[in-house]
Amino acid sequence: MNNLFEKKIEFPTFFQDAYGLSNAKEIATLYYGYALLIIAGADGEVNQAEMNWLINHQRALNIPEYILEAYRTFDYKNGNLEELLPNINKANVPFNVGRALIYHAIKMSKADFEFADQEQRAVRKAAKLLGVPDDILLALNGLVDVEESVNRTRKALIETSKI
Repeated sequence: MNNLFEKKIEFPTFFQDAYGLSNAKEIATLYYGYALLIIAGADGEVNQAEMNWLINHQRALNIPEYILEAYRTFDYKNGNLEELLPNINKANVPFNVGRALIYHAIKMSKADFEFADQEQRAVRKAAKLLGVPDDILLALNGLVDVEESVNRTRKALIETSKI
């Protein structure tokens, strides 16, 4: 994993259109994934649904396989958000890292259809460390709920799933 601090990952056009993000440094994506693992693992484990969410999300962003493998082997139980989050904030990425990370932490934590109390506390802790106000945290959680509802509705309307 050499040159992680300088090498940039260009995001796919779809992601650029949906989120307005075009790139990030590899080191930022590594630390970002580590933070997500610490938060989703706050209930004692990162289960298969949560890990799948992280790997699939990052793969969709063109994150290199060696970083995805680093996620799989990361010791999230001994990870430290207080040490990690300032490094993400210094990564000089072209978006609001705090809000994006909280949004993705909620999505990942809910990937198993349960948002455990420990995960919720970890999300609140990360939000505080990143300077994300409480009202934005609530709005991001609501956004995730709305997106899940819209996805279920789309699947029902085009008959890819049944209610």
